[in-house]
Amino acid sequence: MPRYLPVIGMEVHAELLTTTKMFCRCPTKFGEAPNTQTCPICLGFPGVLPVTNKKAVELTIMTALALNCKIAPLAKFARKNYFYPDLPKNYQISQYELPIGKEGSLEIEVGGKKKVIRIRRVHLEEDTGRLIHMGDKSYIDFNRSGVPLMEIVTEPDINFPEEAKEYMERLRLLLQYLGVCDGKMEEGSLRCEPNISLYDLETNTWGTKVEIKNLGSIRAVAEALEFEINRQLRILEAGGQIEQETRGWNEEKKETFSMRSKEEAHDYRYFPEPDIPPIVVSKEWLEEIRKRIPELPANKEERFVREMGLSKEEAHILVLSLPLAKIFEEAVSLYPHPKKIANWLISDFQGILNTEKKSIEEVPFKAGLLVDMLKLMDEGTISIKIAKDIFPEVVLKGTPPREIIEKRGLLQITDEEEIRKVVEEVIKEETDAVEQYLKGKEKAMGYLMGQIMRKTKGKANPSLASKILREELEKVKSAASNG
Repeated sequence: MPRYLPVIGMEVHAELLTTTKMFCRCPTKFGEAPNTQTCPICLGFPGVLPVTNKKAVELTIMTALALNCKIAPLAKFARKNYFYPDLPKNYQISQYELPIGKEGSLEIEVGGKKKVIRIRRVHLEEDTGRLIHMGDKSYIDFNRSGVPLMEIVTEPDINFPEEAKEYMERLRLLLQYLGVCDGKMEEGSLRCEPNISLYDLETNTWGTKVEIKNLGSIRAVAEALEFEINRQLRILEAGGQIEQETRGWNEEKKETFSMRSKEEAHDYRYFPEPDIPPIVVSKEWLEEIRKRIPELPANKEERFVREMGLSKEEAHILVLSLPLAKIFEEAVSLYPHPKKIANWLISDFQGILNTEKKSIEEVPFKAGLLVDMLKLMDEGTISIKIAKDIFPEVVLKGTPPREIIEKRGLLQITDEEEIRKVVEEVIKEETDAVEQYLKGKEKAMGYLMGQIMRKTKGKANPSLASKILREELEKVKSAASNG
């Protein structure tokens, strides 16, 4: 039994999907030219008066409710004082003693075992600017300064990197389903700062806590924690001591590095924000927000199993992507065959996206296109082979299936006489396979069908061709027995 148990707490920062910033009316659009989405308020000019963004407050309350938090009837903003180049006011408007939500929970599942991660607090603040390092110079882009930022802090209930990874995936999915954050870690709209210590099981003593700053992907969260656990283990097993510090993550070297020690830790000197009145959450407002909460991932997954007849694994894969789940549900509303639709989306559709390195948002694919193709198969207009052949164009170009098959001349042959002629040709040419079939070897039937499909370039209706082939083989069999 190992002596040390990792103890991990998570701080997650999520930029909220509002059109304007937290305390001013500047836009929040990502990717605009540096310092073009600013004003005296978000640049911290003296004498300006911030005004709270109501939508940001509502999105934070909605998230806290979905995380089973207690909602404060009165929440206050505070000034968090520190000095850094990307913080124009030299303080950040945040929440301290009276956050919007506290004492919540989120359930995760790792290796078939469920675990509840307690949420300590959910609070609202403003984001900082962004430092851009180029060579020996650093530049500041204040476009992000003042963007509404929600912070979600857990209790130290996570023990392994796999649990931290699962927590981040579940949380990101929840935020996307709620429509409060797009979860794009590569754009900085979701950031994670875990803290970790090693609990000594022999002496029942807590280890020294180390924080890892600004991890930009879920993979990085798992890798950084794995490295940090091993780093701390090596120090302790060699008789050393862990320093309380803040560490960064080097993505190229796959290792953490020291940023500042406890002697350099900030004293934020919180005090109440004098320019912003408290947020009063009435029962009526709270219930109005509660009614806006959509179906959440766990509920949707359970419904897909219960009502759609999907396996738990199929439902889980579909629910892991909100756009994929939406396509599935829309397709089922047009074509009530959930299992068939799920199979195409999970296997073929996602396979094409992975091969082309595309996201769902990057392709013009719609649910109706898949439904049209499945109906063409049901009608016998195209075979499954043709469907799989045309599906990449359907997905990547959004071309209607019927248009593709007409353009390529892929309409399925359903004329009995035409198929019978091909069957007769194959029987004459493939005498060995026919003889094997007559001796009771059913595999020969598959070979003969393959020859029929080859001659018709996959256009022969498979069920009709199979039926005619058996009829003709029975004729050969009867003739042989009579002769």
